[in-house]
Amino acid sequence: MNKTTNNLQDIFLNSARKGRVCVIIHLTNGFQLKGYVKGFDSFTVILDSDGKQMMIYKHAISTITPGKPLLFTNEGFNE
Repeated sequence: MNKTTNNLQDIFLNSARKGRVCVIIHLTNGFQLKGYVKGFDSFTVILDSDGKQMMIYKHAISTITPGKPLLFTNEGFNE
């Protein structure tokens, strides 16, 4: 079966990206990055912060806090 399943992590990141919601990414070393999710894949998140793009490896992320509540829907997920 080639059925695609949407996991909560992808739904969360896609909602933040599509809604252009500012997020704070808390890294495992205690550092915090604030910006907008521009893209993501299985291993990385692209964050736009003050006009600069950063590629952050997911294994270095402990928590992502959105600036406002995100809506969790599967509609339009694979656009």
